[in-house]
Amino acid sequence: MQNTEGKREREKKLVSQMIALYCRKMHHSRGGLCPECTKLEEYAKARSDRCPFMETKTFCSNCRVHCYRPEMREKIRQVMRFSGPRMLFHHPAAALRHVIETRKEKRRLEKDQ
Repeated sequence: MQNTEGKREREKKLVSQMIALYCRKMHHSRGGLCPECTKLEEYAKARSDRCPFMETKTFCSNCRVHCYRPEMREKIRQVMRFSGPRMLFHHPAAALRHVIETRKEKRRLEKDQ
């Protein structure tokens, strides 16, 4: 159970970092998130809090069920597409952990098929 809660908290922290980076660069916000990005962050955290698959998945991008509403899913995709490559420079440890865990998950899924 502790491992699941740790994964949940890491995922929420990572998505918050990515949204903050996106908002700072794209919306030129300083000292906090703009209202649009605040809503997205709250939504993403709420989805993570309610995720029934947290024990078996690494990140939402690796999940077989997409629980985001279509408009929020498109917004988070834009954030991920922009922030993902830049995370290596702004949050290198989190970025490397994400890449490693994603690759492990993909290997595990390929092995299970």
